[in-house]
Amino acid sequence: MKELIQKRGLPQLLSRQEMMDILFEEEYGHMPPKPESLRFEVVKTIPRMCAGNAVLTKLICTCEINGKTFSFPFQTVIPVGEGKYPFFVHVSFKDSMGDKYIPIEEIVDYGYAVLTVYYSDVTSDNWDFTDGLAGVLFEEGKRKPNDPGKIAMWAWAAQRVMDYAQTLGDVLDLSRACVCGHSRLGKTALFTAMTDERFNFAYSNNSGCSGAAISRGKVGEDVKFICGKFGYWFCENYFKHGEDVANMPFDQHYLVASIAPRKVLIGSSSEDEWADPVSEQLCCFAASDAFEKPFVCPDRPAEIGEMFLEGGIGYHLRKGCHYFSREDWKRLIRFIECH
Repeated sequence: MKELIQKRGLPQLLSRQEMMDILFEEEYGHMPPKPESLRFEVVKTIPRMCAGNAVLTKLICTCEINGKTFSFPFQTVIPVGEGKYPFFVHVSFKDSMGDKYIPIEEIVDYGYAVLTVYYSDVTSDNWDFTDGLAGVLFEEGKRKPNDPGKIAMWAWAAQRVMDYAQTLGDVLDLSRACVCGHSRLGKTALFTAMTDERFNFAYSNNSGCSGAAISRGKVGEDVKFICGKFGYWFCENYFKHGEDVANMPFDQHYLVASIAPRKVLIGSSSEDEWADPVSEQLCCFAASDAFEKPFVCPDRPAEIGEMFLEGGIGYHLRKGCHYFSREDWKRLIRFIECH
């Protein structure tokens, strides 16, 4: 793997702030401003979730941003009982805790809470920059080249959910907050953690290109393709790099390294060649020097079923396809418990 890193010609790690500044300017755009004000309203409580072991609460977050009002819903499931619970802020593909990617009862059985926000409730997953948060930020949907893409906007909403979590410090263990997501929302989870130090853990599941996979030499999805089809996830400055990835002033190890010294777990699946598990594992190697505990892994591609959870940055490879599975959640919980 060390030889492969050298062959791909990755730029050296810089200071955290230098790497963040490059990613703001060249890939994701700058974060939307923090709200001038915000409030949370409970709209529904279901007290007997998970066989009576948890409480589901539906809420509305209302923010003032750029002098305009913007609202979005989110949900919490918190175990019943005493003690402070570690928790996940999950950026979700569905607006229900019944999402196929959230085995909520098992998570509660492990003693964890989940706070989830549905990404399309924040802004649409398309080129429309006039709806939701995008409509508040941009006049007539027009962006400057370094203005935020949709990933930064979804990350902004996850940070507002973390704002709410901080009001529950008597119930939630704020020292064990983990932001997590799958695929494009795995990219979002990493960007959320990079820009918000309140998250001590981050988990990216199958995030691939422009997420946890090194772009230089990557197989499957590449920068040119993703900018052509999903360019609205990023700032417009990113588009120019699709034709010359080898000379980008950054690569995805900057994103992962910028979360250090907090903890990061990267999850891959064996059949997800579009995301490219080898390039995701390679990113862990390339970012390792930024962490207090280096990446603990043999100098070779991982085998199916292997987990490397001991370092400040961890990695696992499971059998199967592009999916946020129960096995992924169980390994994430093991990673948090290791630390």
